[in-house]
Amino acid sequence: MLSLKELYETCSSCRKCPLGDTRNNMVFGEGNIRGKLVFIGEAPGYDEDMSGRPFVGKAGQLLEKGLSALDLKRDRDYYICNILKCRPPQNRTPLEEEAKACLPYLRNQIIIMKPKIIVALGATSLKYIFGEEFRITRDRGKWIERNGFLMTATFHPSAVLRDESKKKPFWEDLKEINKRYREIK
Repeated sequence: MLSLKELYETCSSCRKCPLGDTRNNMVFGEGNIRGKLVFIGEAPGYDEDMSGRPFVGKAGQLLEKGLSALDLKRDRDYYICNILKCRPPQNRTPLEEEAKACLPYLRNQIIIMKPKIIVALGATSLKYIFGEEFRITRDRGKWIERNGFLMTATFHPSAVLRDESKKKPFWEDLKEINKRYREIK
């Protein structure tokens, strides 16, 4: 297992898939690495690729607004990252080989951070964290315990921006995540 610094350096120079050659910045993750809560999305978008920071575009701003309303702060309470460390062209869904190339990095991050709660943001994250048999619409908001982690999923904030009907369930999920977080904190 690599240290966080070694892992960051490894990801920065990674060329396990073609995305390493097309990115502007590797997007590692951000927040409290000792926090008990981690959010995992699918991949960086344009704003993230340009800044090197996760969840800073419109979807990230929506998530941040919801979490801030619950008094959850990125630098204090949670860490946020993605399945992929590099942006796929035109923000397309990650390919299987891209996800498989990045998943060992994510697993290493999780081992280092030792969160108590893992939240998958969206269908792609759910697929790679929970398993292919899970579906975001059917399984969001459900909680499972696996390998010592309490895990749940909710809609990706970009899906909420595209579909207003997801706003209320997304907010309900965030409130339940906050409740569980406060119980273990």
